[in-house]
Amino acid sequence: MGVSRTRVRSLLRRARLLLVLAGCFVLPMLVALAQNPPAVPSSVRPPAGAASEAVPPVNLLPKASDAEVWAQIRKGGAGFAVQSGPMAPVLIQSEGEVWRDVRNGPYRAYAGWFLIGVVVAIAVFYLLRGRIRLEHPPTGVRVRRFGWFERFTHWLTAVCFVVLAVTGLSLMYGRELVLPVIGKEAFAVWSMWGKLAHNYLAFGFMLGLALMFVQWVWFNLPNRHDLAWLLRGGGLFGGGHPPARKFNAGQKILFWLVILGGLSLSLSGLQLLFPYQFHFFRDTFATLNSWFGTGLPTELGPLAEQQLAVIWHGTVAVFLIGVILGHIYIGTLGMEGAIDAMWEGEVDLEWAREHHNLWVEELERRGVVAQPAE
Repeated sequence: MGVSRTRVRSLLRRARLLLVLAGCFVLPMLVALAQNPPAVPSSVRPPAGAASEAVPPVNLLPKASDAEVWAQIRKGGAGFAVQSGPMAPVLIQSEGEVWRDVRNGPYRAYAGWFLIGVVVAIAVFYLLRGRIRLEHPPTGVRVRRFGWFERFTHWLTAVCFVVLAVTGLSLMYGRELVLPVIGKEAFAVWSMWGKLAHNYLAFGFMLGLALMFVQWVWFNLPNRHDLAWLLRGGGLFGGGHPPARKFNAGQKILFWLVILGGLSLSLSGLQLLFPYQFHFFRDTFATLNSWFGTGLPTELGPLAEQQLAVIWHGTVAVFLIGVILGHIYIGTLGMEGAIDAMWEGEVDLEWAREHHNLWVEELERRGVVAQPAE
């Protein structure tokens, strides 16, 4: 009995010691938990009256309003895009609507009326003046006017230009004039081959221009006889033919119109064939602004450059088509014996004397002997 009491007292002392030690560890933990309670898990339903909406995070970066964003888009502002390409960051190009209205409206209308006016003017001139004939009978003596390579250059340039003109006009007016006549399927085939011919024969036209310039530029420099030729209208309205060398003033004007206009056509055409690679209008406008103080825009986007190239290319092309129509008329129906110069390379001596007397005198001084025609 005594042993049992002693053992019980020992156990009680040990229990009190354990309680004291446990209190030393547990009490600080309880105090800490009371000061910082743990977060309630999301699966636990919040008590009634608690806030149900989360507090939005604070955005430290400035954010443009919707109105500002759309204003930048309408102005053609560039942003960020996953796709590559010069126009990929631009969502809307507002100037495109203006370009479309101009191209489908006054641009096409004025171009069409210009070509119709040229044809009407040629017809009226023919009715009033008639064919320009020789004042004296042909001599039968032939004078060499152009060599074979000169004629090759002429016909290379001419054939390419005619194909370019026809296919280019088809791009402008084909849907209204050609499609109703031949139908959709035939027009699709025609347009496909026309596009290919236009793109590839353009390089033949450029080659012809270069060869033409090298061969004839010396003969097309102005001289003192050109002014007299112009004052007398080149004899087109009667009164005899004014003096002229190998090329008269009218032919010189035609030469420089073809060379300069063809060069402009070539540059704008290259810009269309290889889009976004050239900036001819931006650089040209900057030069004009520095020279003449004009206020032409120089901040042109890639698409604006292409749109200006389309308008300029078509404008110069239509103008040159009108010029060449006049040239074709004079060289065929309008003047007797003119077609022989480029078709056979030789002209009658009388024709040469009446239209290019100074050139004939130069040939005679050089001892060129005319051969009688067979």
